Amino acid sequence: MPIVDVSTGISLAYETFGDPGDPPVLLVMGFGAQMLAWHEDFCRALADRGRYVIRYDNRDCGLSTTFDAHPVDMGTFIAAVSSGDIPAARAMVPYRLLDMAEDGLGLLTALRVERAHVVGASMGGMIAQTMALSFPERVLTLTSMMSSTGEREYGQPSPEAQAVLFGPRPADREGYVAAAERELVWASRRYADAEALRESAAAQYDRAYYPAGIARQLGAMVLSGSRADGLRGLRVPTLVIHGLDDTLIDPSGGIRTAELVPGAELLLVPDMGHDRPRRLWPRIIDALAAHTG
Repeated sequence: MPIVDVSTGISLAYETFGDPGDPPVLLVMGFGAQMLAWHEDFCRALADRGRYVIRYDNRDCGLSTTFDAHPVDMGTFIAAVSSGDIPAARAMVPYRLLDMAEDGLGLLTALRVERAHVVGASMGGMIAQTMALSFPERVLTLTSMMSSTGEREYGQPSPEAQAVLFGPRPADREGYVAAAERELVWASRRYADAEALRESAAAQYDRAYYPAGIARQLGAMVLSGSRADGLRGLRVPTLVIHGLDDTLIDPSGGIRTAELVPGAELLLVPDMGHDRPRRLWPRIIDALAAHTG
């Protein structure tokens, strides 16, 4: 997979699908997940609908630039935020969602794409929203999937999902792969597939096991704050997709996003959790094709 410099000191690994002459769709992945989480078959299916699909690793993940010089202990960071010591929390984390948004747009620039349809999932939805808010001239349409607005009142995880998200995961390959089953807590209940979770975990572990970036990405999310005021004035055509089974980011996060953005379309998907089960790809891809057409 190619790697390209997108700004001073930042390089991103990326992959493209389809014809560069087709409308470009930038896929932005979520917290701690490599671009592999946008399944290759999903990307090809969207490309087959006449889209030039671009997926990439966010900074501090996969094969993109990492910030080893800024170690962050997740427990220490969470304790600082919980105690209200925001200055200490800010001092720990070297970047924010805006920086991650600029990374993605820098990739488009490197690929000579002036404007793109931007689709973000989970934290990727927050990054995509930030792209649309800060650089609306670069965003043809926005799709915010299984995401939220940054307001504490909406989109909060269930206690069980939060425990899995922030819980320790084994460092050895066998243990890491086996522990992927814990993610069933936020998966689509009807289409839950433990074997698929293990296969995905194995692929990501073998490609680029890098847990150190997770705490910094968490800090970027937490410290970037609410986007509510900006979303109220957003004029980029917006689609919001959220699964009704989602326990990691409660559906209220998607509902609130659609309420705030003028003219936003809301697609609430039954039997979908905080994942994209293959059985639901046709519905999701149909919605993306219609929105980006």
